[in-house]
Order: sequence, then structure tokens, then C-alpha cells
Amino acid sequence: MLRDEELLLALLNSAPVIEGVPTDGLEGAAGRELARSWGGKGSADEVARLTRVRRALQTIVREDDGTAVGELAGVLDDAVRTPRITPSGVVWELHIPEDDRLVAGVVLAWSNVITEFPGRLRACANDECTQFLVDHSRPGTAKWCSMAVCGNRMKARTHARRAKS
Repeated sequence: MLRDEELLLALLNSAPVIEGVPTDGLEGAAGRELARSWGGKGSADEVARLTRVRRALQTIVREDDGTAVGELAGVLDDAVRTPRITPSGVVWELHIPEDDRLVAGVVLAWSNVITEFPGRLRACANDECTQFLVDHSRPGTAKWCSMAVCGNRMKARTHARRAKS
């Protein structure tokens, strides 16, 4: 299973715009395979729930208005986390129907990421980009999903505007 941040960003970024064309990595057989690669069952129902959770999380991160939180509420209705003591400390085990495990895991990953890195999960500042990032920079000012792609484009546009002025 992927780490929380990796899983969350993999889902959030599974609908990129490529050369101006919106794509969806969760569509069809490719989406079922992607869900399996994340530890899920890959059923059509699981992929449909992942798609709804992705849309809700993208809305929450972009708008932070709380209206999409209701979409997530039902995901954890059947989930129970119980502690287990190990020589390494406390391990929390998730008890949930197998078909709901991946979708619940994504919601828990989102919660863990925003708790560990408050205010650092954000959408790319490039309006043409649909990707997300977790800002690990010391000052917390990262804006772009990729400095090499979006950061470079945005800086080049700013430079071109200044040069025209």
C-alpha cells in the first residue's frame, strides 16, 4: 500500500490535462488496474467511489468551503480503527469491508496529510493545470506542481509580460 501522501496525490492527480486535453486515469480498464495498483480490488463500484471521492477532495482543496465534506462523510460510516500494541508502539488497524478499504484509505490519507502538513496541500497555481502538491519547502511558498513544467511556464509568461510593458 502506498504511503498516505503518495496515495492522496496519486488520486488527486489522476485526471491531468495533457496538451490541453482533460484525461481521466480512472476511466475503464485502466482505472480498474490503477485501483488494483493502489491496493484496491479494482471493481467498477470501487472506481466509481474513488472518482466521487477524488472530485470531493479536489473541491475541498481548491475551494475549502466545506460543501464537499458531505460527500466524504459516508465513506467512513462502516470504518472502525482499533489500536494494537506491538514492540514498535501502537499500530492502528482499519476494520472495514474489503470493497471499501481503498476508498476509506484515501479519505484517511487526506486527513493525515492535512494534519501533518497544515495548509500545505494545494492546487497548482497554474490555472491551466489540474494537478495538486504538498508543499515541503521550508518557507511554505511552493506554488506549482512542477517547477520544471508549470513553474517555468508561469515565470516565462510573467517575464514576457514585463518585457512587453
